[in-house]
Amino acid sequence: MMNKRLVLGLAIGAFLGIVCILGASLRMPGELSAVYLFSFWFNRLLMGLVIGLFSKPKNIKIGILRGIFLGAFVSFAFYSATEFKDLMGFLAGVVYGIIIESTLFYSVKVQK
Repeated sequence: MMNKRLVLGLAIGAFLGIVCILGASLRMPGELSAVYLFSFWFNRLLMGLVIGLFSKPKNIKIGILRGIFLGAFVSFAFYSATEFKDLMGFLAGVVYGIIIESTLFYSVKVQK
């Protein structure tokens, strides 16, 4: 059974994926295909999944560092697929990693 951290991570990732689609559409109106936008959303969903799979860090500083690393790691897959042309999307992924990890840190209690 999926734990609360994983489910919430997926939900936050899905929501941030929608934010990414809106942001990308504003940055490049009319230029982006539906496949590109879906890939953007799916990348953020995967980010929520990956971060949600990890256990709660001991403190928020470790969580933020982990959010930076995992956000960059997951976002790099999409960034490299764009032939390194969407730096803004990559950097947003790093920030979204921090947002997901921080939200999970403060929202999900550790069960003993």
